[in-house]
Amino acid sequence: MSAHNDERMVFEARLKTLLPEEYRDCYEEVQPVSMGSAGLKFASDGRVAWDEMWGSFCDLAMAGGPPHRGKLLEPASKAEIDAEPGRYQQVIDELCRGVEMVTGLFTEPSLISGWIHVECPGATMAGWMVRAINMENVSAYCSGMALHLPAGPRFRLEKEIKNVITSIAKTSHYWLGHTSVAQHRAVADLFEIMESESPLMQAPFSGQDTPDTAFESLRHKVADEIHSSIGLHATGREYHGWLGVNCNDTQSAIRMMRAMVVSNTLCRREGDLIYIPVNPSVDPSGSRIVSLFRRAYRVFN
Repeated sequence: MSAHNDERMVFEARLKTLLPEEYRDCYEEVQPVSMGSAGLKFASDGRVAWDEMWGSFCDLAMAGGPPHRGKLLEPASKAEIDAEPGRYQQVIDELCRGVEMVTGLFTEPSLISGWIHVECPGATMAGWMVRAINMENVSAYCSGMALHLPAGPRFRLEKEIKNVITSIAKTSHYWLGHTSVAQHRAVADLFEIMESESPLMQAPFSGQDTPDTAFESLRHKVADEIHSSIGLHATGREYHGWLGVNCNDTQSAIRMMRAMVVSNTLCRREGDLIYIPVNPSVDPSGSRIVSLFRRAYRVFN
């Protein structure tokens, strides 16, 4: 058996470890088709009854289902927050209330503006959730047991606030309700193996207050190296901390997204494009993300 096939088997075994059991033998058959969006439900006090809205969820984007959002939901910048502090506090309060209602997890404003802090019962859950939520195209960042989700004064109840709460409701539903304790241990073991190979690559955990020339320079460098070595073009929308690479078709993008995630790199998809993190503080030369991308491309193409 060739080294190429050996690597592919390792990647597929890792993906099956991450996926809820119901997907393990059929994830190639999952279609990125949405089942529609649930409408808001209100309690007698006039507030949204977040814990009564969902009886089922679309397939996980990790499994090849449709991302919850078509484009990334990002945190607000400090300037946006400072311009509307009252409205920002209202959004934070509703996000924390909703997340606690649908997950039962302690939630509070993050010390970093533009985010809320969700305390997971363990680092394994936080690590799985940060991967799954980013694949739903909602920004997420983890550190230990802390999971951070985006917030901003312009978040609307029926749109962005609902997007954040839906994304964690959906992913926590699959983690808590569709994976066993034995699988949680297997995921923890897998994370240890992946961390020993390459620490988790995430987009920078910060606001977008000023143009970051180091980041822009690094993004162009990574894009040029991927194009020169593989031929794929970086044609995606510009997001802080992310580079969008065109995989030319949806199924190729799904395969590459999965391959990057089992390479210990946060990754997400918008149509035929996948987005990979570009982070000058942990990968100043871009060599690590380029190497991981090349490896994933080699294995699945």
